[in-house]
Amino acid sequence: MTAHETVHAPAFAQLMRDQDATEAVRRDLGECWAAVINAGGAVVPMGCPLPPVSPRQLEPAVDAILRGLSPQRGRLLLASVGDALAGWVLLRREAHALEAHCGTVNHLQTHVRFRGTGVGAALMRRLPAIAREEMGLERLRLTVRDGLGLEDFYRGVGWSEVGRWPGALRVAPGDDRDEILMSLAL
Repeated sequence: MTAHETVHAPAFAQLMRDQDATEAVRRDLGECWAAVINAGGAVVPMGCPLPPVSPRQLEPAVDAILRGLSPQRGRLLLASVGDALAGWVLLRREAHALEAHCGTVNHLQTHVRFRGTGVGAALMRRLPAIAREEMGLERLRLTVRDGLGLEDFYRGVGWSEVGRWPGALRVAPGDDRDEILMSLAL
């Protein structure tokens, strides 16, 4: 895939339980995640070393995500092009009763081979229907790191900025970034 090509219709699959993930899917998730981190992506999980990382170093984070899946609490949406995992995103229902009508979106990733082809946007356009129709959610939220233009991407797929935590993320000494809070009413 080249950056000027657009993937019009990736195939989607949902994982709703840990046992839904085959070894091949687990491997593909780790490989995608490592490629994204190593290309400068902002999705470095807690406990993971700073780049460069290997898929093996991400296995505990992949396993933790998969263990948290359940039909009403957490789902992983996968986008494939041909036989390749092109991207993925995690949707979780908030656990506290006061927030159970809301979901949190984490880890949107497009494999570097498919960047600029519309895979990320396709995932984000598909996600609200799953959240609303299948999980009964009324609102979604996510946070992004300032300085990467990510807020523009999310605005382009319908999200609104609702606030910022100034200087909340320290990327490097002397390089503090805002954490941008975004919301999507369903």
